[in-house]
Amino acid sequence: MTVAERSATAEHPDRRTLTVTAYVEWGEESQHYIGIIPGIRGAHTQAATLDELRDNLREVLELLVEVGEIEADELPRFVGLQQLENRRVNGESP
Repeated sequence: MTVAERSATAEHPDRRTLTVTAYVEWGEESQHYIGIIPGIRGAHTQAATLDELRDNLREVLELLVEVGEIEADELPRFVGLQQLENRRVNGESP
């Protein structure tokens, strides 16, 4: 736990630190980073920089917790990512 997290916990003992994993991709059309937290409805945003995206995702999580959409013990458990390869591109055979 960081000093800031300990301080926040001391000030608000009923708050717990949430750790989630976000999926980030580059949107060619929008020219922005797009962040999605899988398994949490409404947890997505976009931004011009990765720092701004991180801040936006934190804000989205805070709002969802505040309005009771998610609870800390109901968060999905991140397991991993798999990268798949498909030999058929644009409908062509290998």
